[in-house]
Amino acid sequence: MTVRHVARLAGLNALFLICLSCGENYRPVATPQAPNPPNPGFSHIAVVLSSNGGNNPGAATTIDVSGDTAVSESKTGTSPAYVTLAANGTVVYVANRGEDTVSTFSPTSTATPTTISLPTGASPSFVATTQSAAVYVANSGNNTVSVISTVTNAVTNTVAVGADPVAMAELPNGTRVYVANAGTGGAGGSLTSFNTVDFSVNPPLAGVTWVSPAWVVARPDNQRIFVLDKGAGTVTEINTSGTTDVVMASVPVGVGAEYMIYDSTHSRVYVTNPVSGIVYALDGSDSAAGTISQLAAIPVAGADSVAALPDGSRFYVAAATVNGTNVSSSATVIDSSSLTVEKTIPITTVTQACAAFVNTPFELSIAASGDSTRVYVGNCDAGSTAIIATVANGSPGNGSAEDTLVMNMNAPLSAQSPGNGGTPPPQNPVFVVAGP
Repeated sequence: MTVRHVARLAGLNALFLICLSCGENYRPVATPQAPNPPNPGFSHIAVVLSSNGGNNPGAATTIDVSGDTAVSESKTGTSPAYVTLAANGTVVYVANRGEDTVSTFSPTSTATPTTISLPTGASPSFVATTQSAAVYVANSGNNTVSVISTVTNAVTNTVAVGADPVAMAELPNGTRVYVANAGTGGAGGSLTSFNTVDFSVNPPLAGVTWVSPAWVVARPDNQRIFVLDKGAGTVTEINTSGTTDVVMASVPVGVGAEYMIYDSTHSRVYVTNPVSGIVYALDGSDSAAGTISQLAAIPVAGADSVAALPDGSRFYVAAATVNGTNVSSSATVIDSSSLTVEKTIPITTVTQACAAFVNTPFELSIAASGDSTRVYVGNCDAGSTAIIATVANGSPGNGSAEDTLVMNMNAPLSAQSPGNGGTPPPQNPVFVVAGP
């Protein structure tokens, strides 16, 4: 018998033994099942904060930028006033003015949010952070800033500031926080800065008299902050590069200006003034003069808030104009190179309702997605969020040009009584923020 025959016989014997050991039992074979692949476009989000009256929890709705769909909804406290995204957009913090709390949760989770208690009467109006260890909450009711640990979700320190703190900005390097204090009755405002290492308050700045600061933004290089004084109608540039802050210059933007952003792509400051109906473009870079200066004053009736596309091509102004009991909303598109209006996108015309019962400074809040493909306008009066596509959609049968209104997405249903036996009206969006 050859070696080949011996090997073949041994193989047959092995198979026979295997069959005997199996008997009549069925041995299932595991077939790997591939999981559903994640949506490759679900990498950018926007979060819309809405109010549900003064006695009911509000809501935070997360929108998937790529799909124009609401992917999660979380309850907040009563009268939510402001929302911010922390930890690279993975954690949400909401200041609940009506119940002296802060809500925190993942923007894509439906789990019950964590509630962080503040002192009675705090009336939190703003929340901000640029770091991973702490979040800062401006308490307009007791003129303080609460420091919240992101590890324990508890208040660890309290800093006394000026009267009615309404906005804050932390330097990107996390060393100092600046607080805009509106004062009382449109006067007596101030700017407070404190150090995040020991929470010591820095001396007041020399060379400027504040009236009613309403907003503050920091430049990404940690070298400047810009303070919008609504009562004085100015934007003041402050040099933050040294151990002591120095006032550089102020430019006029008109009394009543109340919202401002920093466009890092063009090193500009954009300011909206709903009273004069003007949006200002200011040079916020280290120009030849070394101080802030006006580049353009662009008429936009009812200019309420502003957002810039990260790609630097355009910025958008959310505007509300009132005619009797109706309010019309729109988004004006402005070319960033020429600083001229490209078009105005109508959104809605509805009965003005927001100012009557919702405690928010903005009828319209606007934000641009991190990928520059969408702009979101939280419409308080309409109870919806306008989604605007900033890029052309060339799909067959559904093509559209850039800067087109995609839809008005309704806010969650409110606790108000339904009219004529129908469904309750939606809640009122009060602020919208987009992730990176």
